[in-house]
Amino acid sequence: MNNSIGFPKQKSRIIQISAFFLMASFGTIHAQTIKGTVVGKTNGALPGANISIVDAEQKAVSSLDGDFSLLSPRLGDVNIKVEYIGYETKIFPVTIKEGVNDMGYISIDPEDKKNKENINNIQEIVIARPNALTQAKAYEIKKNNNAIMEVIAADAIGKLPDRNAAEAVQRVQGVAVARYHGEADQATVRGTPFAWTSALFNGNRLPSANVLGNRSFVLDVVPSELIQFVQVSKAVTPDMDGDAIGGSINFITRTAPAKKTLSVSGAGGYNTFSQNATYNGSIVYGDRFFNNKLGVILSGAIWDRQWGADSFDVTYNTGATNETQKKSINTIMMKRYMGTRRTIGLNGGLEYKFNASNKIYFRGMFNKFDDIRPVYESYVDYTNNRYQYNFRYSHYQTELYGMELGGEHNITPKLSLDWMLSDYQAKYFLETPPTNEIKGLPIATFRQKITGGFVNLSNDKKRYWGFDSPDGTGGEYMDYSSDLASPGEIMSADKLLLSQLVIAKLDNNERDKIARVNLKYDINPNIILKVGAKYRDKDRTSTYGYNAVFLPGAAVGIPNSPALLALSQLSTSEPPKGTEFLNGMNGDFSSYIMNPPTKDQLFQMYSSEFLQQYGFRDFSNAETNATSIYTGEESVFAAYAMAEIKASEKFKIVGGFRNETTRLTLYGATATKQGTPTTTVITPSIVESNYNAFLPMLHLKYSFSPKSSLRFAYTRSFIRPNFGDMSPGSSVDNTSNPFRITRGNPDLKPTFSHNIDVMGEYYFNNIGILSGGVFYKKISDIVFSDTSMMNIAGTDYMVTQAKNLQDSHLIGFEAGINKRLDFLPGFWKDFGVEFNYTFINSSVKVPRMANGIQYSDETMLPNQSKNLFNAILYYENNKVMIRLAGNYRGKSVETINQNLGPDYYIWSDKNFTIDFSASYDINKKIKLFIELNNLSNESLRLYMGDNKKRITSHEWYGSRGQLGIRWQIF
Repeated sequence: MNNSIGFPKQKSRIIQISAFFLMASFGTIHAQTIKGTVVGKTNGALPGANISIVDAEQKAVSSLDGDFSLLSPRLGDVNIKVEYIGYETKIFPVTIKEGVNDMGYISIDPEDKKNKENINNIQEIVIARPNALTQAKAYEIKKNNNAIMEVIAADAIGKLPDRNAAEAVQRVQGVAVARYHGEADQATVRGTPFAWTSALFNGNRLPSANVLGNRSFVLDVVPSELIQFVQVSKAVTPDMDGDAIGGSINFITRTAPAKKTLSVSGAGGYNTFSQNATYNGSIVYGDRFFNNKLGVILSGAIWDRQWGADSFDVTYNTGATNETQKKSINTIMMKRYMGTRRTIGLNGGLEYKFNASNKIYFRGMFNKFDDIRPVYESYVDYTNNRYQYNFRYSHYQTELYGMELGGEHNITPKLSLDWMLSDYQAKYFLETPPTNEIKGLPIATFRQKITGGFVNLSNDKKRYWGFDSPDGTGGEYMDYSSDLASPGEIMSADKLLLSQLVIAKLDNNERDKIARVNLKYDINPNIILKVGAKYRDKDRTSTYGYNAVFLPGAAVGIPNSPALLALSQLSTSEPPKGTEFLNGMNGDFSSYIMNPPTKDQLFQMYSSEFLQQYGFRDFSNAETNATSIYTGEESVFAAYAMAEIKASEKFKIVGGFRNETTRLTLYGATATKQGTPTTTVITPSIVESNYNAFLPMLHLKYSFSPKSSLRFAYTRSFIRPNFGDMSPGSSVDNTSNPFRITRGNPDLKPTFSHNIDVMGEYYFNNIGILSGGVFYKKISDIVFSDTSMMNIAGTDYMVTQAKNLQDSHLIGFEAGINKRLDFLPGFWKDFGVEFNYTFINSSVKVPRMANGIQYSDETMLPNQSKNLFNAILYYENNKVMIRLAGNYRGKSVETINQNLGPDYYIWSDKNFTIDFSASYDINKKIKLFIELNNLSNESLRLYMGDNKKRITSHEWYGSRGQLGIRWQIF
């Protein structure tokens, strides 16, 4: 691995650079600075405002809090001009004295035809729809940012029925989301795998408790009401984290407002699948005290909903030696989820302005996602000629909490510093069952033998879908029936025998402690230098694949064991209500609905008394369990330097580099089977990985006019290997044929990408935008799971291990428009459209060995859809807002089977959802709203190979809606 730059040397360089800027600033102490905060009359702080001195070159852009700092070229009287989309341009006369001149809060008003001559329809429209001014904030941030990014503001999120952080970004150009039982939970930028997009809070990458061991953060834990802005960066700058090949999504939490505010909302609704109620509520309070020096913000949200889903899942005999039989059906599973989800979020913040040059702040947050889902699974097992019924009571818990302390300081008129310390933790865990010392996901399995066998089999006695069958027998899955030779031999609670009890441990815990500092030095009005450093210390504990397995003696042939219990002998409850079981398919599936054990009965089955009474013994796989647990420590030191150069009034250059050094240590165990009789030897294992990432970046922006610009960016970015792929766990099985080795790969390299982006933007007068561009990524050292044969000391082994494979590339273009149809007459001028489309084409070659021949299969990147689009038709006037939104994501490959090839890749089918929202302003403070999700009743489909009818999973989850009220008290 590369170990080119050490920590002490980098720290020394940062200190030297910082000292240089401090020394250079001494000669400017007697200069004069103008500071202030730009706010809207009714709309709070205005980020991205353009502030300039009339008849001078000095210009500044306000921060996300509306703050600005401007260096004045002279003492005495000057005029300060403030410009903002949708607001009147305003001139403020100021008398400049030596030192810091604090203008305090500068209030500007929305454009008003009463104050304008020769007013046109565009300006009338701006006044008629005050909600549009929140979109103006997002556009000003986007237009003035050095990075190529998209921005959405809190009020814009609230216009659509998007209830968590992932759903909040699904409307953004170039963003795709993954849906889990009807709710978005992950997001990716530019069609790259989800782990390649970094999720940040207030500029710091979030710790991940992802159960699969990858670095992607599951965003359904964060309510959208806690978010003030979302910045989706598609081409990062050196002052941003560099581990973002796809891009980064920065969620900025609410901060103290410019004046006192108190708002509440509440809503109740209904889920068409579970046929039960939902509700949510939120509160936001903020104020300023002590002559506006102390700012306070408190916000909270809860979303509680009953939900449900049905799925039809198929597994195939892909391990068969016969090529045709690889596509024969192993099992059919009919599954129903019916549970409760509860998302709770709390956010608090304090900031204190000592004076115009010094501010400190504190932010804290707590988010909890409870996913309580009893699951009812009915199998038809063709391979073993039996039914199987599983019941599990899963209460998954996800938590994200932490705090940060920071400050912003103007050391001299030309030199400013900001710093931050943060500590965030993410947890994913289960605390069931209470009757056993092992905690996790309890699964009870019942089995019933089918003595009569099946009809509808092919001539090789295997079950297929008709298009795969050697003789065409089998039909299609939408018309599935169980094909019993004896129709009366149905699934029965009297015949389903308790055959296995499992507790699956799925705990993950990750904690990030971060320190960062940035220095900015204004050499002159046209050149700004920035340097900074960041240190992150990560601790991770992971358990995945640990299963406690209890089998009854009678099931494994132990003499004199107690008889197996039937499902009917246990305490059971009524099956869950809701829509008709699997009503998305043809046919009647009621015979697969069983009365499940009660929750208390399920938990009682794991008690020592029950296990002993009914002859259960622990048959857990000691070596697998021992190697599935690991802990890790990762430290990252990053430093950057960059310059912002105003080459002319129209041309701006931003260039620099970022360097990130990573040191990773994972502690786990390896298991080896050896000897006769076979014994398992567990030994400790340590994985160390140290590498360096040097990331040069260049951004160019040419402004044809204040409303139009063209951007170019070259960036180098990277992604660190997933923890699970580098896990120290290694197991050797000398009892299988062939012998097998499964191990992590401590030599995995990070994945790097050279990125080129070109983007054009045009801003309409009435708060709209037309944009479009192209992008290209050249990606090296992509990680895939590799299965290959190796000869070790004269013995053949099948080795499964993550490896860096061949390079890939991705190319695409995107275009979008948000335009109010103000050129239409009368009523129609209040309509508007938002539309964005992204086309992405990627290619990666996957090597494969078959029959001694080396193949190279070409496919798309995992999770990448070729086509994405959002379409929104809206109507807005001064009281009414209506939105009809469509979200489309094309098909994408989800799982690559390197050993078997493209015919066995798992694909996710295209998905198109339609949502609706509307609101009515009763008065300036009270608003009624309605939200409807998935009006199209879209389902989720996964299939194998090139035929969409070769289903692996088809899930239906219905629609939901709610009606509510928002009250802006202050």
